[in-house]
Amino acid sequence: MTGASLLTTGRARGLATPDYSLAIGPCALEVSRRRFIKTTAYNGEAPGPLLRLREGVPVTIEVTNRTTANENVHWHGLFLPAEVDGAMEEGTPHIAPGATASYTFTPEPAGLRWYHTHVMASRDTRRGLYNGQHGAMWVEPRENPARYDQEFFLVLHDWDPTMVGSDDGSMSPIYNVSTINGRVLGFGEPLRVKQGERAMVHVVNTSATEPHWLAFAGHRFRVVALDGNAVPSPQTVTMLHLSPAERVSAEVVMDSPGVWVLGEVRRSVRAAGMGVVVEYAGSAGKPAWVQPQTLDWDYLRFGSNRQGESSAEVNVTEVPLVFESKFAGHGAMDRWTINGKSFPDTETVALKHGGRYRLALKNKSMDDHPVHLHRHMFELRRINGRGTRGIMKDTVLVKAGTEAEIEFTANRLGLSLFHCHQQDHMDMGFMMLFRCS
Repeated sequence: MTGASLLTTGRARGLATPDYSLAIGPCALEVSRRRFIKTTAYNGEAPGPLLRLREGVPVTIEVTNRTTANENVHWHGLFLPAEVDGAMEEGTPHIAPGATASYTFTPEPAGLRWYHTHVMASRDTRRGLYNGQHGAMWVEPRENPARYDQEFFLVLHDWDPTMVGSDDGSMSPIYNVSTINGRVLGFGEPLRVKQGERAMVHVVNTSATEPHWLAFAGHRFRVVALDGNAVPSPQTVTMLHLSPAERVSAEVVMDSPGVWVLGEVRRSVRAAGMGVVVEYAGSAGKPAWVQPQTLDWDYLRFGSNRQGESSAEVNVTEVPLVFESKFAGHGAMDRWTINGKSFPDTETVALKHGGRYRLALKNKSMDDHPVHLHRHMFELRRINGRGTRGIMKDTVLVKAGTEAEIEFTANRLGLSLFHCHQQDHMDMGFMMLFRCS
């Protein structure tokens, strides 16, 4: 990709007028009536403003850091040079306190992307993805954009965590508040629709650590894209599942008039606030919820049965990656390993530009891991022994005790970060780098 650059100055003197401006600073977010969460956010709101970009059209985004700590912004899911991507490990500079960075790039590929901080939090739950630095980003296709009567962007997030210990001595967060678009269920304006409308619902899970299951009472979702990329086989489902950093785009036909709840399937999380009211024109009354009896989600239903070429025919190089844990216990910091090592001691894998690589992911731990590859898109090839083709993603959930295989073409020069997208796992060493030359 050409035409991308990063400039960092104290006051951004002499720069062109930006298309968007983001200010990182303190925010008191009113998640429910008279309940405020003190956090750090973009432009004083969480989620941050929806960034609407056009595929192939250069954009300039100016970011000012009004906090007292170094910060950065990762443009998740875009094909960007390492110095712009937003990860310190790849070489993107931090934005110092009081400084401004101007990012100019050509957004590719089209689809649902998002942006967020990429700093370490460790046990400071005011930092990293525990706070309000997240927002949705929509890259409009250069040709044949789909048209709908309405389009909704739903940003899921969990707040106010308490760190608790488990039997093995490890620590994990439990959240007291969960929101959609920064509000708990019943607070703020409902989504207003009309009978017969076709709506596109874009969902982003920005939680630091938590997966989410969503259902829409009285309705079904027709999933058309995962992580912003069109799926080979769109399917109608009763619920969506999103691990941290995953996105789902789904069509919904508004064919059941009334007042309904679109929300988290698990009662405890919905009770913490994760839901939004959907109100048909001319309808009134208490929002209705229909509780699903089972949790149901499978990536492979959206794939193609096409077998395609064998590894030998396309010269795929396999890279085995084994995920394990080393719990220190008794309140000490845990460590996560890839092939027996924790970042920054993990191996940096050399890739040949244009080469095809298969990552053989083996999760030997007792935790699920949503793993993300920066600056690339990969194809799901096998999930726990079951083959598939055509599902393109940038984040995939590898469940505890299972295996997965993903393939990608190394077409981004320089360093690309690979990591678990759970903030606590990433902070404790679950990261590695690929170097393409």
